[in-house]
Amino acid sequence: MVQIDPSLIQWSVDESERDGRPLLVLLHGVGSHEGDLIGLAPYLPQAFAIASLRAPLGHGDGFSWYPLTTPGSPDPEPVDEAAAAVLAWLDTLGDTHPSISLLGFSQGGSLSLQLLRHAPERFTFAAVLAGFVVPDPAAEQRDAELARVRPAVFYGRGDADQVIPIDAVTRTTEWLGEHADAELAIYPGLAHGVSQDELDDLNAFISRVTNPVTADSTQAPDSTDVVL
Repeated sequence: MVQIDPSLIQWSVDESERDGRPLLVLLHGVGSHEGDLIGLAPYLPQAFAIASLRAPLGHGDGFSWYPLTTPGSPDPEPVDEAAAAVLAWLDTLGDTHPSISLLGFSQGGSLSLQLLRHAPERFTFAAVLAGFVVPDPAAEQRDAELARVRPAVFYGRGDADQVIPIDAVTRTTEWLGEHADAELAIYPGLAHGVSQDELDDLNAFISRVTNPVTADSTQAPDSTDVVL
């Protein structure tokens, strides 16, 4: 059984400032760590308490949420185990936060969508950056419930991304159309990373789906490098 180590989580605000704030959970990509995506915190809505988690499995110099197998088509069982670990950690927070949302990059994006499958009504939105949905035949019943709820999802990717296979992108686009209230955005020339335009679009999306929580007007940097 994998677990989230709460002592390794990087937060955007001190513990004394978290109570009563909406929570945004960051899930990094494979080979990365909790110190990566937390760099986006200054460019995301400041109303959130932002928590960047470390994945439980070692991978090179970083960590992963589940083992790598076929690119874009991992075995769903360890993805479910990672999702269960995140949900178990969230359970420890009690009612500290009035809402919970997800932002995942690459493998963390796939985990975000798997979390929606497990608990579709628990999350206000999920932002999936350069990620994909895991093919999971056993999720038919969960997907039916997800389609009933249709949570808000932002799916952003670059058209020059050579990491996520095109069949995984096609699968994700079709799946989101059937199961979520999704906003899809493609960024010309962007490889496997995050751009200013994407952050701007993400903030606008967050503002719409979390009203009256609004996006901060802080200008994002020209580009943001995110480790896979």
